[in-house]
Amino acid sequence: MFKNNEKIVLASGSPRRRRFLEELGLDFTVVVADVDESLRSGELPSAFVSRLAREKAVSVAVDHPGALVIGADTVVVVADEILGKPVDPEDALAMLTRLAGQSHEVWTGFAIIRGTSVAVTREVRTEVRFVSAVTDVLAAYVASGEPLDKAGAYGIQGLGGLLVERIDGSYSNVVGLPMAELVEELLRLDAIAPVNK
Repeated sequence: MFKNNEKIVLASGSPRRRRFLEELGLDFTVVVADVDESLRSGELPSAFVSRLAREKAVSVAVDHPGALVIGADTVVVVADEILGKPVDPEDALAMLTRLAGQSHEVWTGFAIIRGTSVAVTREVRTEVRFVSAVTDVLAAYVASGEPLDKAGAYGIQGLGGLLVERIDGSYSNVVGLPMAELVEELLRLDAIAPVNK
């Protein structure tokens, strides 16, 4: 669907983000960024994901000066509390129990670094409402193993989709990368171009 106009590096080990770029037809390299993902005191979700996306991209760009580097970070927010990835199955069940029957926000920040300059930093918010699931259903979902590497302990694109009653906003943002916004920025930067076959 698209072709590269320059070398692209994805500063993320997320298989979901990798799959999105593959589906666009882009040629890219994956380099996992190593940054401290601790929340700073008083940091809002939008600022947190934006900062982490930028830090991930910058840390990888240092070793890839001729490339356009994309960094991203996603968090789930409920009642003003940021939920990252669960540390274990018990933590995952606690997160899911907290989300059941409630609405929450998913924030993803992405940054695009070109050379040594930050070309783009954006944040995207999606509202998600969970069904009122019973504990046995949530426990069975945790036992599947799917929630353990995902912010908020669920993956909307997998079995976790059964827990979602509705969303307002970008679906791909909830998966981990707001594709409409990313493509818009890559086109604006002339980093990619459509291929009409």
